[in-house]
Amino acid sequence: MTKVVLIHAVEVAMRPVEDALREHWPDARSSNLLDDALPRDLEAAGTLTHAITERIVGLAHYAMESGAQGVLFTCSAFGAAIEEAARRLPIPILKPNEAMFEAALDAGGTVGMLATFKPSVESMVREFEAEVNRRDLDAQLDTVFVPGALDALKSGDAATHDRLLADAAPQLSHCSTILLAHFSTARAAASVRSRVSQPVLTSPGSAVIKLRRLSGR
Repeated sequence: MTKVVLIHAVEVAMRPVEDALREHWPDARSSNLLDDALPRDLEAAGTLTHAITERIVGLAHYAMESGAQGVLFTCSAFGAAIEEAARRLPIPILKPNEAMFEAALDAGGTVGMLATFKPSVESMVREFEAEVNRRDLDAQLDTVFVPGALDALKSGDAATHDRLLADAAPQLSHCSTILLAHFSTARAAASVRSRVSQPVLTSPGSAVIKLRRLSGR
């Protein structure tokens, strides 16, 4: 049985990826690591510092030492640090959105994204653009930040979280595909789909499928 370690910076990201594992990789054995100070420290620093990068690498190393055969980070604000962990360690280590970005680019056209944690947006745009350049494509990512949604979810008001994302979705009606930026926003997929006609992609399912493939399972 493959052991997968899920590394989180916010507690609300746990349920969506656990649901995705049950659906797409039910025989995987998973465990969770949570460092909920990471978002606060990133906001205070204003950028991804060396110290924060080393914390991310350390979490991945701890996961590997605990027997993980694959690691999935679920917070989208730490892309470059996760890439550094993947370079240093000999097991599959995935950023949360890479598989979702790949699927959106496969579909073509302008891609829209709904985000609820502003510090993650810059790193996600860089990640998207790097994949565009790697494929030598002409693609654009338009992002809409949805204030208040994450705070509502953290306070237990999931209905308001979902409504705010759904209300913002029509701003991306010019896009071919709409992405829900974070693992925590996956729960709003049905609400968002009710307001737009475009395909709406979430990251947990795509990420679990890719990690399973990379792990040879």
